[in-house]
Amino acid sequence: MSVMLDEEGSVVEDPIVEVRNLEVSFGMERGTSKVVDDIDLSVRRGEVLGVVGESGSGKSMLASAMLDAVVEPGRTNGEVTYYPSPDEEVDVLGFDKKELKQFRWEEISMVFQGAMSSFNPVMNVREHFKETLRAHDSDVEEGMERAKQLLEDLYMQPDRVLDSYPHELSGGMQQRTLIALSLVLEPKVLVMDEPTAALDLLMQRSILDLLKKLKEAYDLTLVFITHDLPLVTELADRIAVMYAFQLAEVSPTEKILSDPRHPYTRALLKATPNISVPIDHMQPIEGSSPDPVNAPTGCSYHPRCPLADEQCRTEDPELLTVDDDRSAACFYWEDVPSKIPLSTEPDTITSPETNGERVVDPTHDEGETVMGLNDLELHFETSEGGIIDSFFGEPDIVRAVDGIDLDIREKDVVALVGESGCGKTSLGKAAIGIHRPTGGNVEYRGQDIWEARDGRSDEEIPYDVIRRSLQIIHQDPGSSLNPYHRVLRTLSLPLKKWNPDMSHEEREDYVYTMLERVGITPPEDYAQRYPHQLSGGEKQRVALIRALLMNPDLILADEPISALDVSLRVEMMDLMLELQEEFGTSYLFISHDLSNARYITEKTDGRIGVMYLGELVEIGPVDEILENPQHPYTKALKWATPELEEERDEERPIRTIDIPDPIDPPSGCRFHTRCPEAREVCRENTPAKYQGESDRHTAACFRSVKDHEYWDSEPLEDEE
Repeated sequence: MSVMLDEEGSVVEDPIVEVRNLEVSFGMERGTSKVVDDIDLSVRRGEVLGVVGESGSGKSMLASAMLDAVVEPGRTNGEVTYYPSPDEEVDVLGFDKKELKQFRWEEISMVFQGAMSSFNPVMNVREHFKETLRAHDSDVEEGMERAKQLLEDLYMQPDRVLDSYPHELSGGMQQRTLIALSLVLEPKVLVMDEPTAALDLLMQRSILDLLKKLKEAYDLTLVFITHDLPLVTELADRIAVMYAFQLAEVSPTEKILSDPRHPYTRALLKATPNISVPIDHMQPIEGSSPDPVNAPTGCSYHPRCPLADEQCRTEDPELLTVDDDRSAACFYWEDVPSKIPLSTEPDTITSPETNGERVVDPTHDEGETVMGLNDLELHFETSEGGIIDSFFGEPDIVRAVDGIDLDIREKDVVALVGESGCGKTSLGKAAIGIHRPTGGNVEYRGQDIWEARDGRSDEEIPYDVIRRSLQIIHQDPGSSLNPYHRVLRTLSLPLKKWNPDMSHEEREDYVYTMLERVGITPPEDYAQRYPHQLSGGEKQRVALIRALLMNPDLILADEPISALDVSLRVEMMDLMLELQEEFGTSYLFISHDLSNARYITEKTDGRIGVMYLGELVEIGPVDEILENPQHPYTKALKWATPELEEERDEERPIRTIDIPDPIDPPSGCRFHTRCPEAREVCRENTPAKYQGESDRHTAACFRSVKDHEYWDSEPLEDEE
């Protein structure tokens, strides 16, 4: 980190961007909404500054204000000063349009969250670079040579990428290409707004490693904005924590993790799912974030803070100096460590039911099998060409699910993890009867669900019963709820269809009871709201109620918490498990995040299944999967999972960043092209599933067998 110290060891500021009294506001029908509220912050030359906070905390607006890029009708007030050199300063908010155009990209550049939305879909990548260079009167030939070098530094083939259209690149390649485009004019500062939010763990981790190298190679200052605290700790020198449009705390990363001084920072650390922290130490943050139009008086965090008193309710604390290099907006920052411990001792979370210990049902694995997948295959036809090819060409086959066996028992939890495109959702939808298998079969309590659907046998269980018993919670609850129906109607309709004997009053009372049960109160108020009037967490609770109304035996929870803030994820998973106890349902829980999978399976003695290119390469109890993974891909996912406490192994346990084309998967072990342990036998033969530590643990890897021919086979050369 580029930090200068004086003779006494105190920090000497060398800012490259400085904001003072910064405000961003929007006029709304309900009043004025302040989305950035009186912020003072310096970005030091050469550092990586992480900006962390929940959705709606003002992070993105702060980034836009730094570039004077807040869109109308937003208004930016205050000061934004840019220092091209320590002896030169520029008033960013005083630029005219021409000066502002030059400033952006050439001095400070920005990478947005959705890479695809930043590209023109009808222009190839080469034209994007040329257009940017021409717009800034830069030498195109020289700039394109720089672009090729940047793409190469980002582990891509320059000519192939430049000749492609954006849609022809994978999500990770699109994001890396956007980073290269943002650097082609050699800016001094790169502002990144949730640049890895839509990416898988391995791609996230790879991009973080690339950013570290780019920072050193191109002498960059980075501002990295994210809602994911564990992620940013991998990269940042300092972290600024935002809450309710203000700064709560600014501190070096190591002190944020070991000794945070704002109650919100401590609550955020404790609410974050993590694979290295005991699950009993993870607790949701009580309450909810404030309304930007009706923010509370005094400290904005006081309604949720255990230390709040009358002063907190009436006075708004400024950022107070904790020591030379950090500050916190809390009147009681000195008392925070003793009164809000980071590690929750077991006796402080004891309940009469659990006595502070995780409860594991000893008969858990002996219950009746609810869902059985037997050699399941799900293959889709796709065509790379247009209409002509679709009629006359041979369609390509995507083997989304390829020969998977899986049993899910009563009150079971199976969490599937893996990269996008590995087949997790396809497997889940086949399990609940949405996708018809192209091979193998799916059984509900021993009944083939498609034979029952087609009436091809004397079914013992009618298809209507099966359909009600298998439900789904979608990743994006907003898109799965009818925007024109109030909550009451959304939840009443399935009751009316499947329980016609219930009266209107009985349905309404039941809906109110369920809303209150999941913490949506007052239920009479929320029942009359439309989906757009609900927060993300409230929408997901409504979706959970809808799935449970049928009293199902199995719920496919397809990335049910990925759209929620990190601080809400533990709360949502706890709610799902509480309701599991009441309704006796099982969960097939899909996630790309190993931390979330660990939390929900460890609390239930469930299993984690790891999928790769249509195959289930490893499955087992959570402790065996995390402490003794047998498959190299599982080890790579664990390596890529951000952690708050443990030191990170810097050696990348994977050969290549990009996943192979699922239309043409590698021969033999499909992971061999990326596996650092691969040998010739892995390229030639497909591994069977070998037993791990227990009969609940299997892995499809030759390395699991001590006397396998793998050990005498020649290692593969690096194919990257």
